[in-house]
Amino acid sequence: MSDDLVNVHTFDYRYEAELAKTALEAAGISAVVFSDDGGKQEISLQFVRGAHLMVNPNDAARAKTILKLR
Repeated sequence: MSDDLVNVHTFDYRYEAELAKTALEAAGISAVVFSDDGGKQEISLQFVRGAHLMVNPNDAARAKTILKLR
């Protein structure tokens, strides 16, 4: 996976992003979830900032198609 990742979608909840990550990985796309929750000490931060699903730029269009995102 490249160091330059792009945000495919920002989810309201981390579990939604993790489920989407699993779907992408099942399709052969490496993904990572970024959510600032203060090391799980400040979970309320994720509600403000969301959970970001990040992929390699070359996989972004395919990832959006798989997840049916625009």
